[in-house]
Amino acid sequence: MNVDELLKKATKPSADAMKLHPFYRGKVETALKCTVRSFNDFAIWYTPGVAAPCKAIAADPELVYEYTNKWNTVIVVSDGTRVLGLGDIGPKAGLPVMEGKVLLYKYLGGVDGVAIMLDTKDPDAIINTVLMLQPGFGGVNLEDISNPKCFYILDTLREKAEIPVWHDDQQGTATVTLAGLINALKVVGKKMSEVKITFIGTGASNVACSRLIFGWGADPAKCTMVDSKGILGKHRKDIEMRKAEYVDKWKLCNITNAAGRTGDMPEAIKGADVVIALSKSGPGTILPEWIKTMNKDSILFACANPVPEIWPWEAKEAGAAVVATGRSDFPNQVNNSLGFPGIFRGTLDVRARTITDEMCFAAAQAMAEHVGDRLDDEHILPDMDDWEVFPREAAAVAMKAQEQGLARIPTTYEEEFSTAKRIIDRSRQLTQLMMDNGFIPEPPPDSDDDPQVDIDTIKSAY
Repeated sequence: MNVDELLKKATKPSADAMKLHPFYRGKVETALKCTVRSFNDFAIWYTPGVAAPCKAIAADPELVYEYTNKWNTVIVVSDGTRVLGLGDIGPKAGLPVMEGKVLLYKYLGGVDGVAIMLDTKDPDAIINTVLMLQPGFGGVNLEDISNPKCFYILDTLREKAEIPVWHDDQQGTATVTLAGLINALKVVGKKMSEVKITFIGTGASNVACSRLIFGWGADPAKCTMVDSKGILGKHRKDIEMRKAEYVDKWKLCNITNAAGRTGDMPEAIKGADVVIALSKSGPGTILPEWIKTMNKDSILFACANPVPEIWPWEAKEAGAAVVATGRSDFPNQVNNSLGFPGIFRGTLDVRARTITDEMCFAAAQAMAEHVGDRLDDEHILPDMDDWEVFPREAAAVAMKAQEQGLARIPTTYEEEFSTAKRIIDRSRQLTQLMMDNGFIPEPPPDSDDDPQVDIDTIKSAY
């Protein structure tokens, strides 16, 4: 496949999205899960019968998990200030992404979700809104909230909320990245404790990635972080002057880059074993000649959305042994969707109070091990259609939550694996049933006459 064909393939999802979003007018809807045998059943599900479970919950609030769908419902909350690689596009423009997140929760994890877009950028207002909403939901997924307030919002909510709160741009990205890195290092025969890792971008995603990767055994002193102004280190007085605001960034200045390197991306990439880029959408953000300066058998995660920092075929030609991106149309997709559905499935099933780094480690290990003997340079993570990875993650997370004393419902690995598999399989079968019976209509046929993005325009834009 030549470059023009690869570029055309890479742009097709956007073209299809512009046709199919208005065709379906949304990706999720409310559906009943109880019987309506006749109108007499309304007396059970609503007044007067519903008063009985209401009284029971008033007497014992924990029964809300048994009598309502709180046990299985997550809100996806965003203010639209950092949507994909698009930046601050606002809550209305961010809604298609949050609806997509809800779809993935349901199809991949059997978790019911509700997209909540907030018309405020005030972190305290976001915190207070989530706290006021929590009685009706079992968990919170924060999404696409700008840095650095996303750290403050997550930390505050994890401290104050009575239900688990998760920021997928931080914890989700980090969990899947760690799983991919564990396996990529197996492919090239290197040890986590010995490799030099360069992190391009110091937003929420890479800050969390570095935390989990260091927690798994990478040596921070051998690693380098790069932001828009260059390499992080104790020399960065601009960050030190704002260390109360950029707490995590200043910490990274002090624990990484023991060699005291300065400069920008080219200097940071030179001599690295691994580059994990979550920065500016490309291509052209990372140049092939920089990849050539990396150590032998190098690993590159170019995960900017919607377009990676460098096209994977360019990185391969420059000498990278393993290349991963955030896209499904290239090998080695580092996709949050491999993590959060299974992680929240296990969290909800044991009614865990929070989601810890150790629970993320358990999920990452389950994800990495699930690849098994299929592991090679183009298969470091499970494929999205290899759906058994999700109940395996759920069971691993549930066991870790119990081990840490965070679970309110006891279970065994086998019981949780079976439960999660049944719930997820139901979601998949229900979707297929609706498609087979026309309740979800087939999309309109594709046509070569449909307007496509001009490849020459794309090339010139970059």
